[in-house]
Amino acid sequence: MDFMNLRQPNANEAIGTFNRSRNVAPMSGICTRCVDGCRGGCDIWLSSFRGREVLYPGPFGEVTAGADKDYPIDYSHINIQGYAVGARGLPPGIEGNPDTAVFNEVDTETEYGWDRKVKMKVPIFTGALGSTDIAGANWEHFAIGAAISGITLVCGENVCGVDPELVLDGRGKVSRSPEMDRRIETYKRFHEGYGEILVQMNVEDTRLGTAEYVSMRHELDTLELKWGQGAKCIGGEIKVRSLERALELQKRGYIVRPDPSKREVQQAFRDGAIKEFERHSRLGFVTKESFLEEVDRLRDLGFKRITLKTGAYSMAELAMALRYGSEAKIDLLTIDGAPGGTGMSPWPMMNEWGIPTFYLQSLAREFAERLGKRGMRVPDLAIAGGFSSEDGVFKAIAIGAPYFRAVCMGRALMIPGMVGKNIQKWIGSGELPKSVSKYGTTAKQLFVTYEELAEKYGREVEEIPLGAMGIYTYAQRFQVGLQQLMAGSRNFSLKSISRNDVMALTEEAARVSGIPYVMDAYRDVAEEILDG
Repeated sequence: MDFMNLRQPNANEAIGTFNRSRNVAPMSGICTRCVDGCRGGCDIWLSSFRGREVLYPGPFGEVTAGADKDYPIDYSHINIQGYAVGARGLPPGIEGNPDTAVFNEVDTETEYGWDRKVKMKVPIFTGALGSTDIAGANWEHFAIGAAISGITLVCGENVCGVDPELVLDGRGKVSRSPEMDRRIETYKRFHEGYGEILVQMNVEDTRLGTAEYVSMRHELDTLELKWGQGAKCIGGEIKVRSLERALELQKRGYIVRPDPSKREVQQAFRDGAIKEFERHSRLGFVTKESFLEEVDRLRDLGFKRITLKTGAYSMAELAMALRYGSEAKIDLLTIDGAPGGTGMSPWPMMNEWGIPTFYLQSLAREFAERLGKRGMRVPDLAIAGGFSSEDGVFKAIAIGAPYFRAVCMGRALMIPGMVGKNIQKWIGSGELPKSVSKYGTTAKQLFVTYEELAEKYGREVEEIPLGAMGIYTYAQRFQVGLQQLMAGSRNFSLKSISRNDVMALTEEAARVSGIPYVMDAYRDVAEEILDG
């Protein structure tokens, strides 16, 4: 085994730092020859005068960042099995043959829910798009794109809490939040029965009465409780660039650092040394009793479905999420592994904390089996943390069969929205880059799905922003790619995918996941054929 460092510390483009030397000490990330008079710029160098700013990827609101630690095992250590015979998952009464078992007829729909099911056209949904600037600025593209693609959209934590136009009542509870209204109404306008919008809730959201507000004003069916995510084990954070805004958020109950109420901090801001403030959410404290009580409270408010998002915590918290979720009869448990992708999380934390996705899903499946053997029903599960394409999603559903219904994707579903948005901007300004203009100069020429959407929506297609069209186009490519992989493994519906449809390429991956090693998978069947 190669024992090199799994990441290069002390320098990364995400936080705008680099090593001056080509030779770097593997453990520390410090240049082997550190020169007095160096002009930059590793983490230590930049931290010497910018301090805590260097903890976070940036510039805030313009980037999403993903940790790049190279874990010993990931989904590339798994391959998909292909077969020359068979056709599982065809509609009832249909017998498999070359005319019925065609890849473009593969059913990629999935569903989740304890009693009241939500169907999605493909087994993916967005990560939590919450209070970061990049989520708010691109919301129209993300929301409409998810709606027309038939997938679920997660409206993340703190949206009410950071709404500049938030109005609180005499008890300090939300009475009006135009930003939350915009987010929900944008998705609902194009929603067609597949997927749903659900709102996520953390400590501050609970205190502000976010659940009560969205239940009363929007009659949402689903609310998501949040324990954490794969990018960090602390509460959510954003940056704000004005002293007045920092003081306002502090007054609303958030942790704001540096403390904007201190005289010396205000002076440093006026001097230009402090250029921005961090707004942090609080850590939650989970107990079985409080969790079950909160689920009951939310159901009493009228929510038909309750989901839970948890992060890359220890085995104990994973067991809690599965066991408590089973007892509470929640509708979906999303388990988010390390490393994370994010609009803003501390870079060291993103790389160095938590159980990586492959290991975390393997544990979750093992625990689900254990609960099942005790006669307990496990909630529908979804996995998140580093997925970007249909092959990874197939592997995750196969490894987690029969418990995992979908994969939550963060940055991979945001990128098409931002690409389409930028194409729309470039068309308007007449500044299409050559990488785009080689395909055409108008939306009709550039987007292969444009006429398909025009046929479906008529003149209303002009109200679909190109970022939404980008997400739809990506989802179409994802669906076709998934259909091809499923047909090759002779699975014509998602429910027929099993753990037998994948193999481990290394013995270590086999040991962690329980998936057969490539030299053992189907050996008994092969030997029976040989000796028959």
